[in-house]
Amino acid sequence: MTVLLLGLLIFLGGHSVRIVAEPWREAQIARWGPLVWKGAFTLMALVGLVLVVWGYGLAREQTAVLWAPPLWARHLAALLTAVSFVLFAAAKVPGNHVKAVLGHPMVLGVQLWAVAHLLANGTLAAVVLFGAFLLWSVLDFVSARRRDRVAGTRYLPGRLERDVAAVVAGLVLWGLFAFLLHGWLIGVRPFG
Repeated sequence: MTVLLLGLLIFLGGHSVRIVAEPWREAQIARWGPLVWKGAFTLMALVGLVLVVWGYGLAREQTAVLWAPPLWARHLAALLTAVSFVLFAAAKVPGNHVKAVLGHPMVLGVQLWAVAHLLANGTLAAVVLFGAFLLWSVLDFVSARRRDRVAGTRYLPGRLERDVAAVVAGLVLWGLFAFLLHGWLIGVRPFG
């Protein structure tokens, strides 16, 4: 569990700087320049992510079972993760209605992803991992919306073809990940 906790601290800690220390972040970007900041942030995030994945794999081997998820939880998790992948795509496709309305669809996608995995997994390691991501994503969404209000941020109005592009891209990526990559990267095949 130690490797998992260290990975979460590094990964989510780095992603929490805007939540808890936005003025410090801006000062560092001004001091080091945006490219150096992004490079250091990317390196830190990759190290944290590798530790999270590795640590979760280790923790899964020796974790306490807190509850046995019902069969329907797997089906609901599949639906929620499909929607989360659409939200991830909507964050990157400019000019869609989802981003226009929600402002930060990727963070909401992380929330759905975490809830889905909490429903489908009843182990202590899962609660630590997905609970941490859920808590972080709720705090980050509130913080991001507050920054938007203060800055007067307005998002581009959505167009139908951009909505379709986000939905199609999200579902294709979800299918690729759910049916192929999840088993290879995580060691669990959600669909057998």
